[in-house]
Amino acid sequence: MKYGIHGINAGVCADPATSIGLAQAAEQAGFDSVWTAEHVVLPDPQAPPSPAAPETPFLDPAVSLAHLAGLTKTILLGTGIIILPQRNPVVLAKELASVDVVSDGRLLFGIGVGYLEPEFEALGIPFERKGQRTDEYLDAIEALWTQPSPRFSGEMVSFSGIQAMPRPIRSPKPPIIIGGRSAGAFRRAVRRGDGWYGFALTPESTAECLAGLDRARSEVDRRADLSTLEISVTPRGRVTPEDVAAYEELGVDRLILQLLVPGKNPLELLEKAIAVLGIGSR
Repeated sequence: MKYGIHGINAGVCADPATSIGLAQAAEQAGFDSVWTAEHVVLPDPQAPPSPAAPETPFLDPAVSLAHLAGLTKTILLGTGIIILPQRNPVVLAKELASVDVVSDGRLLFGIGVGYLEPEFEALGIPFERKGQRTDEYLDAIEALWTQPSPRFSGEMVSFSGIQAMPRPIRSPKPPIIIGGRSAGAFRRAVRRGDGWYGFALTPESTAECLAGLDRARSEVDRRADLSTLEISVTPRGRVTPEDVAAYEELGVDRLILQLLVPGKNPLELLEKAIAVLGIGSR
């Protein structure tokens, strides 16, 4: 099983020195990836289902990953996740292709549809039909990344007669990771995702999500150009060796740990995590 670190751009890791130190330490320890979180804005005052206090800092994912790209060598750089229907897909395709280029092909493109209506309202983007918007934006981004002469015609975005250089280094495109626990997210992952990402899951809720993915396999066809769906999970709360074994038994391919605990040094939490995971001892 592979291991990653979530929230490399948020909270205490919004401080560049902290995020750099954590990413470099994770790379040296053998973690395969670091992942950003995203909220362009947060509701103030905080109210459910908002996940964080309104003053919590979130660096822009592309800016954060581009910064880390120049200060790391091998660790993969994931967006975990970008709220795709809130973005201009043409601009986002350029930003993330740039991250892939400056990192020498290390981008993992994780997306979700979002769930905070006040965030959509602040951005002037409809909360309705965000799933359809997500699918259309993914199609547009893939066209920009893979077509010799990019062309796309949809209800929400259209373009032709353009070029968008540079293209990502990873061929034919960076892996697309679909986040979310809804039936729609499961179908989207099965149909078109290189991977699926579940956030804040116990082994029990992971098993429920894997069952949801199995149901989706009976409902939609997987694209012929895709290989096996990779499963990534961020565990909920403190992780024990028994938990790690349980996730591995379920077939989880990557555990992405959350080390942002108020009042705690993430580097110290990383050392504890290394001991729990047994990295270097296998």
